[in-house]
Amino acid sequence: MSSKLGIARTSELATEIRTVIGKLKRRLGEQAPPAHLSWSQVAVLGLLDSNGPTTVSALARAENMRSQSMGAIVATLQAAGLVSSAPDPVDGRQAILSPTKKCREWIKTNRMAREDWLFQVIRTKLSAQEQKDLARGVELLKRIIDT
Repeated sequence: MSSKLGIARTSELATEIRTVIGKLKRRLGEQAPPAHLSWSQVAVLGLLDSNGPTTVSALARAENMRSQSMGAIVATLQAAGLVSSAPDPVDGRQAILSPTKKCREWIKTNRMAREDWLFQVIRTKLSAQEQKDLARGVELLKRIIDT
């Protein structure tokens, strides 16, 4: 009987973690300065920032979409000055996309705004013991992610 209760509670915990992380992600998104970018555009900038220069085809595969759809997203980002393009030195038919300085500054500003909000909330809403508990929870989440 106790193993079923343990399984049920673990299942509830998994649901709670997923829900809380989703809400935290939305809340963090609200803290960033508006840039009038779609979620798809932001995802592309994030991929370029974390994975480095790449092609439209590789971005499309990473986002599970058609190259033509990704091309439209990239064109909008290029027009906004957030993505630059250079010929692929290996295959001149393709272009290598990179985040521009303007893009990196936008990403940095957005990250700083989100982290500042989170810092202020942790500092003002949680006791010293709760902050220690939160730090332990973060370590546990890292272990889950690393499995």
